[in-house]
Amino acid sequence: MKETAFQWIDENEKKIIEWSDKAWEFAELGLLEFKTAEYLSGVTEKAGFKVDRGVAEMPSAFMGTWSNGKGPTIGILGELDALAGLSQKAVPYKEPVKEGAPGHGCGHNIYGAGAVAAAIALKTAMEEHNIGGTVKVYGCPAEETLVGKIWMVREGLFDGVDAVLAHHPGSANTAGTGSSNAMNSFKVHFYGRTAHSAGDPENGISALDAVELMSNGVNFMREHVIEKARVHYIHEEAGGQPNVVPAYARTWYYNRAPERAQVDEIYDWIMDIVKGANLMARTTSKVQFLTGCYNKLPNKVLADLVVSKMRDIGAPVHTKEELKFADKMAESIDIDKKMNSLQKSNRPDWQKLRDVHFDERILDDYREGMVGAGSTDVSDVSWVTPTIEFSTTTWVLGSPGHSWQIVAQNGMSIGHKSLMFSTKVHAAAGLELLTKPALLQKVKDEWVERLAGRVYKSPIPADLKPPLDQLKDA
Repeated sequence: MKETAFQWIDENEKKIIEWSDKAWEFAELGLLEFKTAEYLSGVTEKAGFKVDRGVAEMPSAFMGTWSNGKGPTIGILGELDALAGLSQKAVPYKEPVKEGAPGHGCGHNIYGAGAVAAAIALKTAMEEHNIGGTVKVYGCPAEETLVGKIWMVREGLFDGVDAVLAHHPGSANTAGTGSSNAMNSFKVHFYGRTAHSAGDPENGISALDAVELMSNGVNFMREHVIEKARVHYIHEEAGGQPNVVPAYARTWYYNRAPERAQVDEIYDWIMDIVKGANLMARTTSKVQFLTGCYNKLPNKVLADLVVSKMRDIGAPVHTKEELKFADKMAESIDIDKKMNSLQKSNRPDWQKLRDVHFDERILDDYREGMVGAGSTDVSDVSWVTPTIEFSTTTWVLGSPGHSWQIVAQNGMSIGHKSLMFSTKVHAAAGLELLTKPALLQKVKDEWVERLAGRVYKSPIPADLKPPLDQLKDA
């Protein structure tokens, strides 16, 4: 079974790379991935999947489904969105394709194309060996703004799925049981009254005062929340000129914490601070809730399965040409920052990697119990079905996250190696889950144990629509 899937992957290597490179070239922002979604959903449909487009009220979201009778349902996540301002050619020095345009600085071109390829490889093996079951592949928009999967989960698109596999490019070949921060994203609009700042200030109500008072309150709050909580913000609108009391001001906040319940508690406190700012500044306000997500629920059985399949397949080794490319790329990477990043990651023997460009080892879980500072909408999927998001070595060690360096590597042979390796890992792990009921039951048992009786409740209001215009002007 595995060899059938691998044979299809090997025979279609050029096509799979072309799918990834096409997505890399499109490089569209979240919820605007129209070309990317049309292209990858078309590939999925041509391969015999039933494709539902525009799911969960998002034009660029799609879901492909193929079934071969009774059996487990395996989901594979694919992501679509690029990042603003990161346009970059596939060269080891900074050179945009188009200045200011988006670029795939997180590897979602590999994430999306690899998911589609893995789903087709699974289908091929299931057909040839008469394996009963269902494969679902998800084209997920707007991961970077924590939108896509949140609405897809709320829409019930993962109901009945027995396990979900996902791959994110990275700098290590591993799968782990680390978690991530839950988060709320929201804006507060404050409303006051204009007046002449010098000649008639007593008749003014400053919305900017309210924004600043809210900031002060939140910053005093920091001393009394859990140590691992994070609150960060920007002021998007703060008035026009100093001699006019600002009648309108707007601030945008993220609040994060290791558990969803902790985020809710901090958010409620911030809402009280908003009320206090209004009382002090005599303003009124409106809270615009944008999105929220859960912390990731890990699964060790799935992590161990993925690592074992990596070892069965064998990690890619980089060529002299790729190492030469990496030599040039490394000139743009601060060595001290690289080492600090490696130490913080808890990676085994990180001290020995100072002069190493690629970590080609296959590593056991080294992030157990760790909570990453960032947030992802993959987490919400993990609360409704057992989920693993594994990584494969794609980037030169020390490459800054969301950078032109990462864009460059995602669009050339270094990224292609990660793409092909991850596709085989997907296929091998998926076949194990489809054909070994005892293994799948262990996955589910661990998931139930980690839920510990908790029930997922969507963090977004029931009437909230996807923010389809959120990035149109970016």
